[in-house]
Amino acid sequence: MSASVNLSATAPAGTAIPSDLVVVGYITGAYGINGWVRIKPYSADADALLHAKTWWLNRQNAPELHDVEMMQAKNHSGDIVARLMGVAGRDAAEAMKGSVVHIPRSHFPALADDEFYWVDLIGMMVENLQGEQLGVVADLMDNGAHPILRITVPAAADQDKAAPELLVPFVEQFVKTVDQAAKKITVDWGLDY
Repeated sequence: MSASVNLSATAPAGTAIPSDLVVVGYITGAYGINGWVRIKPYSADADALLHAKTWWLNRQNAPELHDVEMMQAKNHSGDIVARLMGVAGRDAAEAMKGSVVHIPRSHFPALADDEFYWVDLIGMMVENLQGEQLGVVADLMDNGAHPILRITVPAAADQDKAAPELLVPFVEQFVKTVDQAAKKITVDWGLDY
């Protein structure tokens, strides 16, 4: 899963941070002994990680971003392994563990008309065919067969518990329209499901 980056983050002096950065994964540790790193992507389709030549990294909970040139990357057992400029040896790669990887949205591959990046669906209002508001897309998850929308349902004013959520398979049978301009998804799903 990906999310937008906090643009209040800073970069080293003289470095301009792209305004369209998106979080696409994080470094889980070293891969091998030659300075390669292993990245856990937030999406099953990691084309952006494989093709963007510049990545922006920051440690978790640290505001400073820095750019790094990606020299080589490939899929490996559901993760991405990559060789980054300036990372020589296993110790240097292991020191990057926990770094969050950001890529400019402009480097994402183009999509077909019926395809969407998960980050674009988060925050969209969801309503059913009857015009009833179901809630807002809080997240997506992949169950192996297809993505699932996690929809946060507005809690009643008199409830003190956490807001309930709906899980709606992101498949044509249930998702009827996705209107990115209106930030609305229409589903064939009842309030009582």
